[in-house]
Formats: sequence, C-alpha cells, structure tokens
Amino acid sequence: MFDAIVIGGGFAGLSATIYLARARRRVLLVDAGSPRNRFADASHGFLGMDGKSPMAIRSAGRAELAAYDNVSFLDGEAADAREEEDGFTITMSDGRTEWARRLVLATGVADILPAVDGLAERWGKSVLHCPFCHGYEFRDRPLGVLATGPASAHQGDLIPDWGPTTYFTQRDFEPSGEELQRLAARGVAIERTPVIDLVGDAPHLEAARLADGRTIPLAALFTAPKLKMASPIAERLDCEFVEGVLGPHLLVDAMKQTSVTGVFAAGDMAMPMHSALLASSAGMMAGVAAYRSLIA
Repeated sequence: MFDAIVIGGGFAGLSATIYLARARRRVLLVDAGSPRNRFADASHGFLGMDGKSPMAIRSAGRAELAAYDNVSFLDGEAADAREEEDGFTITMSDGRTEWARRLVLATGVADILPAVDGLAERWGKSVLHCPFCHGYEFRDRPLGVLATGPASAHQGDLIPDWGPTTYFTQRDFEPSGEELQRLAARGVAIERTPVIDLVGDAPHLEAARLADGRTIPLAALFTAPKLKMASPIAERLDCEFVEGVLGPHLLVDAMKQTSVTGVFAAGDMAMPMHSALLASSAGMMAGVAAYRSLIA
C-alpha cells in the first residue's frame, strides 16, 4: 500500500516522484521503460542537461530517487486501473496489483508517423518535430517541413531561422493565401509533389524523393505527427480528454488534477505543448498537488 503511485518514468513522472518522496510519502514509480524521446540521441534546451541523452537523464533521475527509502520501483506496464472507495488499484500486465490513495499519470503519448518510406528509421535523428530541440545541430543546411495538418504552416514559418527551407504540402495541406505570403516572405520554397521516400544512409538524411522522381537535398526533415495516448490507463479511469490539433490530451486544472478526484496527470499526455522542461515542471506540480490532496 502506498500514498501515491506514479505511472510513467519519464521526465514528468520522475519529477512528480521526487517531490512526493521529499514530502515523506510512500511512493511507487511504475515504469514501462519506453519513453517517447527514446529515439533521440540528445536532449537540448534542458538547462544543465543540454546534449545529454534522454535515457541517461532518466537513469540519473532514477539513481537519485533510489536514495530515498520511501520510494519503490516497479518496472513493467500498467494495464488497468480502477477507482475504489479510499483510493485506486492498478493491475500490471503480469497480473500483479498495487494500491495507493492517489495516482499520478505520466504515461505520455505515442507518435503516429507519416506514411513515407524511410521516415520511421530516421525519427528522432534526422526526422524531427521541434526545431528548438534539434534545429541548431542542422543549422545552415537544407531543411524541409513535411505537412501533416493545418498547423504545419506555422512550423514552416519557424524553420527558416535554422536553414533554407522547403515546405512539402503532400497535396493534402495547401497553405492559405495569407500563409503562402508569410512563407514567401520567409524565403520558403513550396513543393506540391508528394514526398514518397527519404534517401541516405539511415538514420542520416541526404534527400527527399518525390513522386515524379526528382530528389530535393535535405539534411533534416521536420514534421508534426498525429498523437495518441501511450497507455489506456487514463481512459480506463474515465478521465476527461480534450481534442487538440494533433490528437487528444487529458483535461487538467492548474494543479494538474484530472476530472477524476485523486488522479493527477503531467507531461505530454496532459498538455498541448511538449518539451522536457515543461514535462518536468508539470510533474513537479502534479507531485506537490497530489501531496496537498493527501493532507486536505
């Protein structure tokens, strides 16, 4: 029996756990070991951690948590959860059950990648989603934006600050007249013939091959994948969702409380904007809020 179970061992979950631990609460951290950022070689923009691999940051965080005798670890996938009168029971994929008075969900989201040959094996390396996280390493080289929805034109606005940019509409996401004017003012080339393949020794990228056989040199390709919940736990608990531009995220209040009393959520699954710093900050807030709810 625990005061709180934190499900998810990424930046948000680790931050929630350490704040609950420092409040001297008995905490169980459940970690399936497959964070969204596992494909990236380095995390950037996280002050004090710039250039370190996400997995190394996670390992360091777990080592810090191991120093607290009120923290327990359970590696594996939480398959189900149910609300009870005085708390919550989670069921692991192997059938093991654990109970706690509070839950903090930090299970993240999963990316649904565009169906372009060669894209998946380059994801997180030379096919990217965030120029602030990864653009600097590809500065002053030819870059592309693969449109996936109405918000892609905004991504096209950003990328020219890192390098000369081609915007691929894929014939499905033609910018509006106003967006075309903005992209033109930023020097963005518009390519309407669909990208069908990525060329180069993966995970490196040399060019995009188009449906008409042409190739356009690229060092990196930015895109915004659709998103889905990485875990069914929030849905099993009947938490309320908000439908965003790229996919759903959990509805939480300013203190990271979900629509289910006693269940808190943080990280990519509970916000429309994603970054390591935002996830860590939200995890801290969720941990503090879960603690405050225990003494209320």
